[in-house]
Order: sequence, then C-alpha cells, then structure tokens
Amino acid sequence: MKSKLFVISLGGSLLVPNEIDFNFLRKFYTLIKNYIEKSYKFIIIVGGGKIARKYQKAAKNLVKVSNDDLDWLGIHATRLNAHLLLTLFRKKAYYRIIKNPKEKVKFKEKILIAAGWKPGFSTDYDAVLLAKTYCSTTIINLTNIDYVYDKDPNKYKDAKPFEKISWNDYLKLIDQKWVPGMSAPFDPIASKLAKRFKFKVVIINGKKLNNLKNFLENKNFSGTIIY
Repeated sequence: MKSKLFVISLGGSLLVPNEIDFNFLRKFYTLIKNYIEKSYKFIIIVGGGKIARKYQKAAKNLVKVSNDDLDWLGIHATRLNAHLLLTLFRKKAYYRIIKNPKEKVKFKEKILIAAGWKPGFSTDYDAVLLAKTYCSTTIINLTNIDYVYDKDPNKYKDAKPFEKISWNDYLKLIDQKWVPGMSAPFDPIASKLAKRFKFKVVIINGKKLNNLKNFLENKNFSGTIIY
C-alpha cells in the first residue's frame, strides 16, 4: 500500500508558547505515531516559537540589528526545535534534519523533520517548497487559531471566520511584506508561492489536535482551507 504523504508546518508557538509545552508534545507525538502505523508519512517543519522571539527581542534591545541577523536567530531556534522533534521520533524518522527544502532525499522512514532555511523566508515558505519537492499539494498548518478571520478575533468580537477562502481573498486580509517574527496564519510570501503552485493550505488549531485527526481521516473538522 502506498503511503499517504502530508506536509505539516508546525507553528513554533505550539511547541514553545513560552516554555516548552510538554503536554502538547506528548499529544502530538502520540497522534503522529499512531498514523505512521497506518501507512501515513509526514514531513514536519517546525517554527521558532517564543525561543526565536526572545533572542530577537534581546538583540533589538541591545543594538541596531539587521533583518538578516533577526532571521538567523529565528532560523537557529527552528533548528533547535526541530532537533527536539527528531529526538522524539528518532526510531521512525530520517536520520538528519533537512535545512534546504529544495533538497530531495530518498527516505524510507515514515517521518522527515525539517527546519528553517535562510534569511528572508519563513518556515511557512519552506513548507511550500517541501511540498513542491516531495510532490504533495496539501500543507497542514498547525497554528494557535481556530480559523482564518476577516479581522483580529482578539480585538473584534464580530470577526468572521472562514471555513474556505481563496488565495486572492486571503492575501487581501494580511500584510504583503514579510518581516522576521511576523504573525499571520500563513505568511504572504509563502501564500503567493502556494497560490502559484495551486496548493491547498489547511489552517488547524494545533491545541485541538482532534481536528487534525479528523482532517487526516477525511471527516468534518474545524479550520480553514485556503485554495
């Protein structure tokens, strides 16, 4: 039976909201482990989370820092988080972390762990390139929100959630310029590339992993499909 391959962009804010979230890690590990036993394969790229922002904030508070250096601090944070995941999945994962999303390796294992690539690009962008490299048309973006909204739900009680939204409409909702540490459901540069490749991105709240389970099983789930 041919394995089902999914690319997961795991938001660093889930892994490290402030400190490392052991409870989330345990649940995520258990879920992924269950599915790789059912002929699923996963490419998981992880963000930097609070670790990245702490380093970036420290640098900005001390000196005038370039965007390149801010990006590199974030990239190294993603690589630290990726190594934590690789350690957890060691027996089921390819032996090293993929840093260049254009590099195609032949992995027989059920899991491939990836991290940040180079300045100017987020792990969302890297996830799109990984999907392209490994011939997958769907990216699951695990983040800390339930849906894409027409405005910030933390500020506006009447914010409207979208279950489905086109790339054109989504791009009108977010800032068009990428900056290190940017907070958006899926960043603008990655979104434009996904639109060009005609990929689908599924936004799911990683704190509610049952929705990921439902999506993987083609059941109804809470989240947003950007297409």
